[in-house]
Amino acid sequence: MSDPSCRSCHAPRLTPVLSLGSQPLANALLSADRLAEPEARYPLDLAFCRGCTLVQITEVVPPEILFRDYVYFSSYSETMLAHARSLVAQVLERERPASSALVVEVASNDGYLLQYYKERGLRVLGIEPAVNIARVAEERGIPTLPDFFGRDVAASLVAGGTTADVIHAHNVLAHVADTNGFVAGLSQLLAGPGTAVIEVPYVKDMIDRCEFDTIYHEHLCYFSLTALETLFGRHGLAVKDVQRVPIHGGSLRLFLGHAGAAPVLPSVAVLRSEEKAWGVGTVAFYEGFARRVDALTTALRQTLSRLKGDGLRLAAYGAAAKGATLLNSAGIDAATLDFVADRSPHKQGRFMPGSRIPIVAPEKLLEERPDVVLILAWNIADEIVAQQDEYRRRGGRFLIPVPDVRFVEAS
Repeated sequence: MSDPSCRSCHAPRLTPVLSLGSQPLANALLSADRLAEPEARYPLDLAFCRGCTLVQITEVVPPEILFRDYVYFSSYSETMLAHARSLVAQVLERERPASSALVVEVASNDGYLLQYYKERGLRVLGIEPAVNIARVAEERGIPTLPDFFGRDVAASLVAGGTTADVIHAHNVLAHVADTNGFVAGLSQLLAGPGTAVIEVPYVKDMIDRCEFDTIYHEHLCYFSLTALETLFGRHGLAVKDVQRVPIHGGSLRLFLGHAGAAPVLPSVAVLRSEEKAWGVGTVAFYEGFARRVDALTTALRQTLSRLKGDGLRLAAYGAAAKGATLLNSAGIDAATLDFVADRSPHKQGRFMPGSRIPIVAPEKLLEERPDVVLILAWNIADEIVAQQDEYRRRGGRFLIPVPDVRFVEAS
């Protein structure tokens, strides 16, 4: 469903920024028996709201299609586990929740974050719409409600006597079509003096670093503090603190509370001022992004073509959603890349959407020894390079595509 209005402030017209054409769903990995079938494709167009500054895509794919059976498990990434462990330590230090506190994570995946609260003896509850992943979390001892979070789920929990002292919502707000309903639910569920910790992809990092491959149908919005303060304020929430963190290519971490319940730290005014200076409220900041994306995909395509022309064998690493956007935008398929290696057994044996490249276990790198491996999950490139040190020692090379096409230098 295409919607020409803003999903936050409902302004009636959006200004186009970038079109990536019609693409398959980035996480809709194919099984071998579906390779002969046509794939559903949807427009992937990015736009800017002059009313509240929110950057967003215009097509909404029903969440039941996107998330009920999901293939991304956070615990297969050492980077994500370290990020979660560090964050939990920070929240416990600054918020000092009581031993009886309840910590809720919305879009809790396989319990990768809540497990660290449970280890500290706190009560936890996950809310995760992907039934297959919620089942895994339950098996790991993390109580998980398999549902889409919003006003109705929050109201049901509160009616049953449940409120949260700490709420986490990481890389999920961008996935929600009913943005206002989601934030209203956070406000309902959060106890009076409680804290919500939100992480979202930061739009400035996406534009500055040409991270166009983070655009896919699950990621409906690309946020600034300016756009978020407007959204949160509409539902009685205030940003108490904000941090810029490197996860997912550059994100904002926000600490929220009910308006007036806690002091606002200087970091909020500082970043708000910085955003005004770089032009968060003007379309001029986003002009030229489409040209830079075209230049980057052209450079990648030419580099791979040159390597292939030299007789080298090429593969990729990381069957990530961003990899699907990059491959389909650049027109790279199985004629160029022999396979995509990935640690997750839930992805192995399937094929990348659109490009139809087979997904295999990482051991294939040493078995086949391709000359060059394109890192599609470039946001965890350091982790991948470290894990595949033996491949490098045997002469293999890694190529990173974003923010520019470059080889990983020898350590």
